[in-house]
Amino acid sequence: MTVQLTERPAGARTRASLADSRAAGAAGENAIHAICLLALILPLLLLCVLVLQAFLDGRDRLTWDFITGLPSRKAEAAGILPALLGSAYLMLLTAAIAIPIGIGAAIYLEEYTQPSRFASFIEVNISNLAGVPSIIYGLLGLEVFVRIMGMGRSLLAGACTLALMLLPMVIMASREALRSVSWSYREACYALGSDHWRMICKVILPMSLPGILTGIILSLARAIGETAPIITIGALAYVSFLPDSVNSSFTALPIQVFNWISNPKAAFHVNAAAGIIVLLTIMLLLNGLAIFLRAIYQRKAGQ
Repeated sequence: MTVQLTERPAGARTRASLADSRAAGAAGENAIHAICLLALILPLLLLCVLVLQAFLDGRDRLTWDFITGLPSRKAEAAGILPALLGSAYLMLLTAAIAIPIGIGAAIYLEEYTQPSRFASFIEVNISNLAGVPSIIYGLLGLEVFVRIMGMGRSLLAGACTLALMLLPMVIMASREALRSVSWSYREACYALGSDHWRMICKVILPMSLPGILTGIILSLARAIGETAPIITIGALAYVSFLPDSVNSSFTALPIQVFNWISNPKAAFHVNAAAGIIVLLTIMLLLNGLAIFLRAIYQRKAGQ
């Protein structure tokens, strides 16, 4: 009795091997997709739980009297108006200082500086400064603005410190926005006889404005939640008056929340939860404003 062995054709073996490879690749891709999705969902879920817990703890204090009231030794009578106005004034002054300097520096580095070792050195250090801990900027502001320049523990000193912290981020965001404008627009301006500065003002800046505004607003949203720099320069934890000038003493919403959390009385922890909700609402509004302005200016640029 004889047994005949038949060998599969080479083409069939190749097709089977390709099918196995595709199946293995699809399984690996699905696994990576599931891991990435889990990495996205878990932090969001944790954030939602924390925000929900803060809202449930502080919802009873989210009243108009709480927002417009002054701080008090009694938890049920305490308000956040001085801290809220302090944060608002701080952000306005910080923006007034950081935005012109940051955009001007970005324009100079992107449009006028020639490639060189010095330019590379500046770029690397700007990137490094964006990652410096905020407490370091607070110590620098304490020495330079409070002591050497004699500003004292004032709104102006706090704004200068925060502006110093935001400058690297504003410069980097503005440079990326300027770099995103196609070189064909620059060449078209030169072909029409435009000088460099007119080209920047009339073409480059308007087209890069969505990215610049987004970077600025997101930087301010980060700054409004900072506590370490302004505590370091001497912002007060308890202020029962409204700031009336840039030289006034001040507090800010993160400091007020920190002060209430540090209080051993449970009633003040409820106030802290309500303050956290107000602060998160402001940050979400700033992020929404960034998205809205970006869409508006992108639509205008498209027209």
